Amino acid sequence: MAALVLAVTAATGAAPAAAAATAAEPAPPEQWRGYWVDAFNEGIYTPAQVEELVGDALEVNANALIVQVARRYDCFCNRADYPRTDAAIAPAPYDPLDEVIEQAHAAGLEVHAWVNFGTLWNSATPPRSPEHAFNAHGPSATGADRWLNKRVDGTELVGNNSFLDPANPAARDYVVGAIQSIVREYDVDGINLDYIRYPDHNSTTTHSDWGYSETSLARFRAATGRTDVPAPSDAQFTEWRREQITSIVRRIYLGIFEIDPTVRLTNDGITYGFGPQSVGGWERTRTYAEVLQDWRGWLDEGIIDTVVAMNYKREWLPDQAQMFAEWNEVLADWQGDRQAVSGPALYLNEIDDSVQQVRDLLTPTAAGNTVAGWSGYSYANPSLTAAAGSPAVKDAERAALAAALTTGPDAPFAADAAVPSMPWKEDPTTGNVAGTLRLRTGAALDGVTVTLEPVLGGGETRTQVSDGSGWFGFVDVPPGVYLARYDLPDRVVGAPVGVVRVRAGELSPTRTPPFIPLP
Repeated sequence: MAALVLAVTAATGAAPAAAAATAAEPAPPEQWRGYWVDAFNEGIYTPAQVEELVGDALEVNANALIVQVARRYDCFCNRADYPRTDAAIAPAPYDPLDEVIEQAHAAGLEVHAWVNFGTLWNSATPPRSPEHAFNAHGPSATGADRWLNKRVDGTELVGNNSFLDPANPAARDYVVGAIQSIVREYDVDGINLDYIRYPDHNSTTTHSDWGYSETSLARFRAATGRTDVPAPSDAQFTEWRREQITSIVRRIYLGIFEIDPTVRLTNDGITYGFGPQSVGGWERTRTYAEVLQDWRGWLDEGIIDTVVAMNYKREWLPDQAQMFAEWNEVLADWQGDRQAVSGPALYLNEIDDSVQQVRDLLTPTAAGNTVAGWSGYSYANPSLTAAAGSPAVKDAERAALAAALTTGPDAPFAADAAVPSMPWKEDPTTGNVAGTLRLRTGAALDGVTVTLEPVLGGGETRTQVSDGSGWFGFVDVPPGVYLARYDLPDRVVGAPVGVVRVRAGELSPTRTPPFIPLP
């Protein structure tokens, strides 16, 4: 947290020494330091656990906690659109998220609510709430009400694991609304998106086998005019699926901005295998090609504030140490106007190796860039020894890690640090645009190309495509007056042009009347 600057003025007639203004302490450097706190382990189940968590975070000189709140479309909170979790937390009225925010903020720690996107449910026992998405839109649902992702071989369940179809418009609407409800109801500093991608469990590392629900295929065919079932390796289908992930990130970003423009959006970035340096470029990484997560593009577009990369590698294996270094390099060099944090796997390494990884990720690249900081996965298992140990062993290993990171002449976290600021939100020079295209009947206009053209001031012409709910959005638009042109489908009439004025730091809606379908 930034230090307070206090100016002290001497009273008339005071001695010269007393009259001198007290020198303000310099603000601490900016560097993200935190833990991921998963909700499959204890840590926020009771107020006492939260107190211990906050104390342990302070011991490691952390400044941020990424706390799992929406685990599998259940919520460790009471006032969100997601139903309250079935986990063995303290009974209501206890609210884990309220408790974490209260205690963490009092200690000077930021709280980022960790929300899983792609994972719907993972147990043979269904959730108790009939409103849970798995019960309402899982195996018992049909048609567009069925939100399950499907693999090319027809698989919907991998063991007990089910996954959300990111191309289903109603599912997307639900997620955006649920995340907005968290931001509206709780004083969170950020939202952290996990599983914001297509699932694992693929036949190869070069493409995704997922995205074959009826709804997904119908939308793809409508967008392309094709009638076939595309192969998983089909380039057009792959790009269309990747855009489903990118467009929901864009919509979540602007959905959060609509409620509270100061809230940070982060995502858990995939770093499977070797980095782009070894595999022939970003487009050949498993991140981009297999699970269809384009976090580099999100940084470039500005629809993510901070990528918190899951750089889970074993330092004690040479190949994985190389992977770790390669991903750190591109994380640092690709930040642009946003930020990237490297998140090592504490549970895969002993403490000495984890400390070495901290030193490595904080070392500037050949281009002179450094990642924005460190996030350890996870609070529950702070070392390889801890992962297989008793609660007492875990506590001892956590204390040993904190000591190694904060004590000694060259300890990387010996001094305090502040969470990196976001000048694009704190002192914005650009604005944002969003709108929804619908027929007079209420039906969404899916797949409409929207072109934003500057008229007065502004920047270059930009295009987006409306999603299955008719929504579209633009981020980081220079202030000015723009025309929004809509490439309407045949047999739909209405004003094909809208006007929007963009102001810095604001979300500007495009005002378009409902369109009319011809008989």
